[in-house]
Amino acid sequence: MTVQGEQLWQPSDGDINDAAMTRFRTTHAPHCQNSQELHDWSVTHPNGFWEAAWEFCEVVGDRGSGPAVVDEGMRSSRFFPGAEMSFAENLLAGGNRPGASPVAVVSVGEDGNRTEITWQQLRQQVAATQRWLLNQGVQQGDCVAAWVPNTPQALVALLATNSIGAVFTSTSPDFGVSGVLDRFAQVNPKVLIAADGYRYNGKPHGRLEELSEVVQGLSGLRAVALAAELGSRLPTSVGEVPVADWSEIVNEPVGQPEFLRQRLSEPGLVLYSSGTTGKPKCIVHTATGVLLKQLTEHQLHCGISAGDRVFYYTTCGWMMWNWLVGTLASGATIVLYDGSPMFPNPERLWELAATEQVTLFGTSAKFLDACAKAGVEAGSHYDLKSLRTITSTGSPLSAEGFAYVYESLKADVHLASISGGTDLCGCFVLGDPTRPVHAGEIQGPALGCAVDVWDEAGQSLYAEAGVRGELVCLDPFPSMPIKFADDPGGARYTAAYFERYPGIWAHGDFASWTENHGLIIHGRSDATLNAGGVRIGTAEIYRQVEQLPEVAEALAIGQEWDDDTRIVLFLKLQPGEQLEESLTDRIRMRLRVECSPRHVPARIVQVDDLPRTRSGKLAELAVSDVVHGRQVRNTAALANPESLTDFTDLPDLAR
Repeated sequence: MTVQGEQLWQPSDGDINDAAMTRFRTTHAPHCQNSQELHDWSVTHPNGFWEAAWEFCEVVGDRGSGPAVVDEGMRSSRFFPGAEMSFAENLLAGGNRPGASPVAVVSVGEDGNRTEITWQQLRQQVAATQRWLLNQGVQQGDCVAAWVPNTPQALVALLATNSIGAVFTSTSPDFGVSGVLDRFAQVNPKVLIAADGYRYNGKPHGRLEELSEVVQGLSGLRAVALAAELGSRLPTSVGEVPVADWSEIVNEPVGQPEFLRQRLSEPGLVLYSSGTTGKPKCIVHTATGVLLKQLTEHQLHCGISAGDRVFYYTTCGWMMWNWLVGTLASGATIVLYDGSPMFPNPERLWELAATEQVTLFGTSAKFLDACAKAGVEAGSHYDLKSLRTITSTGSPLSAEGFAYVYESLKADVHLASISGGTDLCGCFVLGDPTRPVHAGEIQGPALGCAVDVWDEAGQSLYAEAGVRGELVCLDPFPSMPIKFADDPGGARYTAAYFERYPGIWAHGDFASWTENHGLIIHGRSDATLNAGGVRIGTAEIYRQVEQLPEVAEALAIGQEWDDDTRIVLFLKLQPGEQLEESLTDRIRMRLRVECSPRHVPARIVQVDDLPRTRSGKLAELAVSDVVHGRQVRNTAALANPESLTDFTDLPDLAR
């Protein structure tokens, strides 16, 4: 049996010497003897580190004059204030790197349909889409939204949008109308990129009816670009909004795309928080700052270089999609997959990895756990010789999950558990190809990020291995959000990251240092759910469930269960109502249709009352503590602490 912290893999001397991490260290910080010393230098000398990163990662753009970092405090620091660059230009320039494959994108559908797109074809499609967007009146600063499967359509839309200085945002087609409008209505897109549907688990799921409702809810729309993923006959308009055929847009013969280079402070991306306390927060990022941060993650921590083939199982509604497509800038070929990861069998994605000669395979801890439970022995069934790195994120990977990878998938592979989030569109802690891998541990903090674990008093726990605290970042980094949309004065932004420790980024994760100077993420420290590796906001669930007449109030938590987290929904029903099977069925169906399948609770339990703070807020963390047998930290803050007794030793939660 594998023990937590047991060493499972050690890179060879040759691997260490050839690693980009080592080349960067010996070239730009030769006084550092190893990657841990390199990290220390990167956070104590941020100017030197980010200047070196710009050069080593071969950023395309005008460096300008001035320092790499103007330190004006955590909230106001600026990175490369004199520089101008284009996110889209950098990604498309990846094909010019020595060693890059002629193929930029491989796209595979659940039905087996496979498409290759060369770098030249990708540039042509971006140029054509750029022309179409300009014809719709899209200008710098406008928003383009995409409600699409993980196909080349999403990538082309992103690059074309960014190339003209507009702002791109996306979500996946399994979100229902409410979930889409909760996000897109806040950013008022001028153009919507959409598809007629998607395939999942062997079934087509049409979206044309829902598209009509989405368009009605977006008052600023001027046009829709619609792809016939399911072969539907496409409408020419939805209401008064004209609809263009995506295939006609991208096949219009035009020249090469043009790129508007921008300063690193300009908005380029909008991602969404999980909506714990209301509608999802619109997190506005600078695409150039995100790229600079991700280049260090891709090249130094993951060893991605020109000619590699990178796969990540993701949808366009998860920040790992942004992370995946960003690897184009390093000259990698990206492998897109849309569909169920377990259809038609649990080995589907490993077969894909072998067929496409994937070098980095990215997935979730939940998927690896599902493969282990299904008895998948992909290492015996497929030729995975090209596979060099497996990354796991979304939720903590258990020691047993680590062991499964080395025993059943590949013995000689760099397994990198990584963690960060939508908030930074990148990683705070991740892999290191020059250090050993220990079961259940993340190898270390990201270069350039002053990551630590603090106790409630704001004291570092670095010297206290195994003691849980809050994951924090002490200094600025280039992919910090610019702002939240509709947040005048930045009050919500401050509350999200800087309220707990003024001036210090508190990430909302419980973490601890290990004796190997690695880290363990123990789950969310706030009320965000993280079920199956996907962050879900409780407020999204409440908005749907509480519309049912039988329901008075609802409260959801994530219960630690079977090395993962499952959603448990507690209901306070109207007087005289009982939780019948018909009601639970309607709740699950409503959440599946209006939000997504990921929002559906594993357990639904009726209780007499729900605990609230004295200011009237649901006390989700208090319920979570009771369910997990932990002491409730502050019952004095509750208006009705006696209600907590309803959540003790519930039989439904023991199975």
